[in-house]
Amino acid sequence: MQSKKPYSSAKAIFGIFITLLLASIVVPTEIQAQTFKVLHTFKGDDGAGPVGQLLKDPAGNIYGTTSSGGNGRGACSNYGGCGTAFKLDQTGRAVWVHSFKSPKGWEPLAGLLRDKAGNLYGTAGLGGNTACLDGCGIVFKLNKTGGETVLYKFTGEPDGYYPEALLVEDAAGNLYGTTYIGGSNNAGSVFKIDTSGKGSVLYNFTGGSDGCFPYPGVILDSVGNLYGVTLMGGAGFCNSGYGVVFKLDTSGNETVLHSFAGYPSDGANPDSVLLFDSQGNLYGTTDNGGGSEACDGGCGTVFELSSQNGDWSETVLYNFCSLENCTDGESPLRGPLVRDSAGNIYGTTYLGGAYDNGAIFKLDKAGKETILHSFAGAADGANPWGGLAIDAKGNLYGAATFGGSGKCKGGCGTVFKIAP
Repeated sequence: MQSKKPYSSAKAIFGIFITLLLASIVVPTEIQAQTFKVLHTFKGDDGAGPVGQLLKDPAGNIYGTTSSGGNGRGACSNYGGCGTAFKLDQTGRAVWVHSFKSPKGWEPLAGLLRDKAGNLYGTAGLGGNTACLDGCGIVFKLNKTGGETVLYKFTGEPDGYYPEALLVEDAAGNLYGTTYIGGSNNAGSVFKIDTSGKGSVLYNFTGGSDGCFPYPGVILDSVGNLYGVTLMGGAGFCNSGYGVVFKLDTSGNETVLHSFAGYPSDGANPDSVLLFDSQGNLYGTTDNGGGSEACDGGCGTVFELSSQNGDWSETVLYNFCSLENCTDGESPLRGPLVRDSAGNIYGTTYLGGAYDNGAIFKLDKAGKETILHSFAGAADGANPWGGLAIDAKGNLYGAATFGGSGKCKGGCGTVFKIAP
């Protein structure tokens, strides 16, 4: 059966995304779950196409980015704006919107990191150093009112190109992330930005068994090791491998914890930020792979990696499109997953659900899946690209990339809340 994936494993960086943004969305009439609420509908001037994870502060304010829209102009003007970063209050009202302007930096495709002082940090895939077409990308800082400072400009080689990573911070205030491509082998890199804004490369992927294209970002353990995924590479190398889960120790040594085997026995093309539980197990999603025949190469999975005496083993927790017409969801993308105090896992799928516009799912400890919301593609939004955020009460927050209303054909996207 022909795949309905939003992009191929080669992942065209921007053109396909814009094509999707301008695509029409069929609007069904079915009523959605009453626990679902739209908090904010993007109109274009305040942003369009949110694809990253949202962030909540202790006061209940919501922060995030949009990949296009805003009032920034320059090299990105043909795409309807350079993207935005935003702060919403707990009711969804915009407190401030920062519009990116090329060539300073544009197209932020990941969420934001907030420090103890309330400053925000993120990456923009383009802009900055002109050694790359449209710029090699930047790491930026926003103050409490949305004022921007460019902390670092990538140069393509050897430090990387096209960062679209969710950043992570260590106890000393250093920032860590990944670039999708670039580096010394053009297969992506893991980088560090210190508190003075100095950048360094911790690891350059070779495009072989160590993986390639590590675009979503990394997470830290308690002793400073980094963990992440690569979209491709592994046993089949860059041109045919299904991706890996990797560990990078504090000396810059990389270890492959799992190399994906693909359909039908395993997932393929992991592209979500990983999640740790209290026992040190890792959770993530793959865009492809799994046992379903509804898509070419599988419709995606949720997986777990566990370690015993340093040996890691993988378990596929769920195969998407296990139900007829993929009503259980298809193609989980950016992530990350979130986990509640009872051990239930929550996430989103870009496609599938009752209307094939994506869904919000819950996976209990026994591997039973429940769909909490199927996007209708109307006022509620469509095609959630990023994962979810969870608060202390178990409420979930996320963004739908399309749907809603605004200047964008097919809708500029929404921010939503759901109480499972």
